[in-house]
Amino acid sequence: MKPHDMGVLFDQCAERGTATRVRLDRPFDLAPDGGTDYTVDALAALVEDAAGLLAAAGAGRGDRVAIVKDNHWDYDLLACAAVRLGAVPAQLSAHLPPATLAVLLHRLRPALLVTTRALLERCRRADRDPARTTGAVLALDGPAPGALGPDDVRGRPAPGPRRRHDDAPLVINHTSGTTGVPKLVVHSTRTIIGKLARFEAVRYPRVGLRRDDVLANASSFAHGRTFCWTASVLCLAPRALTVLSRPDPHSADPLLRAHPPTVVEALPATYVRLRPLTRRLDNAFRDVRLFVSTYDAVHPPTLRAYLRASAHRAPVWMQGWGQTETGPLTFRFHTRRSLRPPGADADARGLGRPVPGRTRLRVVDPDTLRPLPRGRPGLLLARTPARALGYVGEDDRWEAKRVGRWWSTGDLGVHHRDGSVELLDREVDRAQRLSCLRTEDLLEDRLPEALEVVLLARPGEAPLPVVVTEDGALDAGRWRGAVAGLPPLQPPMVLTWPQLPRTGTGKVRRTALLRQLTGRTDTCGSGRWT
Repeated sequence: MKPHDMGVLFDQCAERGTATRVRLDRPFDLAPDGGTDYTVDALAALVEDAAGLLAAAGAGRGDRVAIVKDNHWDYDLLACAAVRLGAVPAQLSAHLPPATLAVLLHRLRPALLVTTRALLERCRRADRDPARTTGAVLALDGPAPGALGPDDVRGRPAPGPRRRHDDAPLVINHTSGTTGVPKLVVHSTRTIIGKLARFEAVRYPRVGLRRDDVLANASSFAHGRTFCWTASVLCLAPRALTVLSRPDPHSADPLLRAHPPTVVEALPATYVRLRPLTRRLDNAFRDVRLFVSTYDAVHPPTLRAYLRASAHRAPVWMQGWGQTETGPLTFRFHTRRSLRPPGADADARGLGRPVPGRTRLRVVDPDTLRPLPRGRPGLLLARTPARALGYVGEDDRWEAKRVGRWWSTGDLGVHHRDGSVELLDREVDRAQRLSCLRTEDLLEDRLPEALEVVLLARPGEAPLPVVVTEDGALDAGRWRGAVAGLPPLQPPMVLTWPQLPRTGTGKVRRTALLRQLTGRTDTCGSGRWT
């Protein structure tokens, strides 16, 4: 089976007899009394019931339905329910600051906002009441001032599924927003399902899902990656799914031990947070044959920790690079043998090669946009049939990133003669004498106590390093040894993990961090392609 109509995806899988068992780390916000163990049949019934709730709250064909709640897979169940009605779901992360969320809701003008009482209260305390720019508001955990509760809309049967053209808007997701207000990206059935999910719903050798796999996913379910993942994974029908909604090793460990995964997909930041589990003798990753990461590169110490934790004969790490607007553009594979030993020049910024037959990459001069020969660093452009339809409320910004038939990724990199691609920096975050990303990898390799290293480039000054440790402390001698042989850097700022502003995908919001530490936001890049 290949995915197509997301409004009836769960129904079709249930009718086919898909036996996948789904286990959650906590109940869905959509069904707080529904427990943590589901069959596909039960999920199909939950999606149909949710469609009835949304319809009773006022959502209908062609409407936008904004979904903003705590992180969990029911983001996608609610989205499928909206699609079933003929509406267009817009999945917005609850990690967004109230002011940012207000901007996105103003652009969307949804007919219905699906949220929680806690989020409504947080926004209202910041004088950013979401109800000002929405039609109706449905709070999943009970009524609130100006909002319906589930009991107000429960009991109405869902209308029959409503189809849409393959090129009509299907779903709206926002970009990570590391440099400011995220963009709202519109995908169609043809782009995100036909070109992305259907390509993934294949049992490829070694990296494809098998029927006996137990797949654990710890992602940000408000983003387009998981909407695509939901479509493909249900059609591939692994033996079991384990869904982790929180990057908490204490709550994740019992669930992973009870149902040891053979495949793991997680956010790079979540891999970092769960890394202590790899050091246990009977660790939860002992059966894993495949690790998958997207959104951002994973630093070498983390790659090594998980690959070594697996007792599989030859575990593989598949790293994808892409954007919300394009889907994956390149893939790279790491193994125990391919990773360089600690202390060697770090090599995690190699992005692999473009997806064969599906994407093309070109490197151009950032100022003239003229193509550069292989091996020269420049601005990465991409061509893919999976490119989204546009940005909501920002047509000019969308057009500014189009370069003829090519798309500007906003990343600086090198396309080597062997076809491989190396990422250097985001153009807006670049430094003048070094690659911030490559230097971060090197410093993390030299400082095992560092959970993360972030370099913030500023015009006319050496980059400011931010070192994240468990206790916010770093030995001065260890730092001097780590920066030996590197271009000049400022003295490090040492912080703990919660002190860094992050996106819903765990990425550091570099502009916000720069403002937090220096009171400035000017960078060396132009920001033209953010």
